Amino acid sequence: MLCGPEEMLDTHGHPDNWGVAPTLFHIGKVAVPSYEVLVLAGLVVGALVYRHEARRADRDNERSYLLAFAALMGGTLGAKLPHWIRNFQLIVESYPDLTPALAGRTIVGGLIAGTLGVVLAKRLLGIKSKHGNLFAPAAALGVAIGRMGCFLRGCCHGTPTSMPWGVEFGDGVFRHPTQLYEIVFALGMFVYFQFAKRRNPRPGLLFRQFLVGYFAFRFLTEFLRPEPKSWWGLSSFQVISLLMLVWLFRDHIRSFCRQKFQKPARGGVGIHE
Repeated sequence: MLCGPEEMLDTHGHPDNWGVAPTLFHIGKVAVPSYEVLVLAGLVVGALVYRHEARRADRDNERSYLLAFAALMGGTLGAKLPHWIRNFQLIVESYPDLTPALAGRTIVGGLIAGTLGVVLAKRLLGIKSKHGNLFAPAAALGVAIGRMGCFLRGCCHGTPTSMPWGVEFGDGVFRHPTQLYEIVFALGMFVYFQFAKRRNPRPGLLFRQFLVGYFAFRFLTEFLRPEPKSWWGLSSFQVISLLMLVWLFRDHIRSFCRQKFQKPARGGVGIHE
C-alpha cells in the first residue's frame, strides 16, 4: 500500500503539495490534516452507528460495549502491526523521531485483528450470542469515511490510467482513485445492511457478508494498485484476502470435500446416491 509516489515507503507520508486536499483547514498557523481528521471521524461515526444498532436490537449493555472496545483496540493494533513489521528498520533508525512509527496503517490488518479481538473478548467474558449484525453497518460506514481521508491525502492510490475519472495527486500523473472505488463499495454495503436488517437476518450474518465482500473487493482492486506483486503474481494483500476468504468459507469447503472425496459405501454405491 504505497502512499505518494510509488518509490515511497508505506508511511502515509507524501511530498509537499501531494494529494487532492491534504489539509482540511487552518487554525491560525496550524494546519489541520485531512487524513488524521477523517480517520478519527470514521472511528467516531462507526462507534455512534454501533451504539444505535445496539439500542435498536435491545443490546445496549455493558457487554456489548466491551466487545466494541475489544474491536477498536484489536483493529487499531492490527492496522498498525503490518506497517511496523514492513518498516521496522526505518522505525529503529529514525528513533527518537516517532513519525515513521505513528504513520501508516492498513484496513486489512484492522479488520482481521478487530475480528480476533471480539472473538477473544467473547471467550474471556463467556459471551455466546453473536453481535456481527451490530458491527456490520458501523464498519462499512467507518471504512467509507476513513478512505475519504486517504483520497484527500493522496495515499493508497491506484496505478496510472487513461480513464476519464483518473485523479492527479500532485505529480501530473492520472491514477485510478482506488480510494473512491472503496468508498463506493463501503457505502453500498452500508445501504444494503439497512434493507437487510428489515428481514431479521440470522445473528452474525451481516458482518460475515461484509468480510466476504470486502476481501473479495480488495483482492480485485489490488490489481489496480502499485503494490509489488511478489507472491505468484499477487500482492501480499491479495494473498491475505484469499486466505481470509478460505477461512470464511471453511465450512462450505469442508462440506464440498467431504461429498467429493468420501469413500463409497459397501456394494459400490456412494452414500449420497
